[in-house]
Amino acid sequence: MRHTLVLTAAVCALSAAFIAAQQAKPAPPSTLVEDVLKEVRNDLQNDRSDIVAKNLSLTGDQAAKFWPVFNAYQKEQSAIIDEQLKGVQQYIQTFESLDDAAAAELMKAHLDRDARMVALRQKWFPEFQKAFGGKLAARAMQVDRRISLVQQLQIATRIPLVQ
Repeated sequence: MRHTLVLTAAVCALSAAFIAAQQAKPAPPSTLVEDVLKEVRNDLQNDRSDIVAKNLSLTGDQAAKFWPVFNAYQKEQSAIIDEQLKGVQQYIQTFESLDDAAAAELMKAHLDRDARMVALRQKWFPEFQKAFGGKLAARAMQVDRRISLVQQLQIATRIPLVQ
């Protein structure tokens, strides 16, 4: 019951933030946008390992096997996220003059990013299983996926809707 209340409160808070972000006038293209995206990129990459560590109870032997595999996985993941953030930055700078072709390209880029993330997880999950077994591999992927979902929501609330 407690988890349900916490989840409900979180969803309400995120919904309110999303609605406020959609109603707010987007910031003009400037170095401010660049600074925000740089900050988001750094937060995404730096916090992920810490959150994963807090959600996995690893023995010394498990940690010795886990972190090299996870760091290699995260390196590939970070490259995908960096490309996405660069695309978001470009979109924010040009969204007011967006035509139909550019809007379609924006959606193609979003869908491509989603497909690349799924393919990355499918590639690395067997590596995680080999290194530390099915349950720990599944838990690590669950935690990582949840982090990604929250981060994608953070990014999405900063993107103005196509006009």
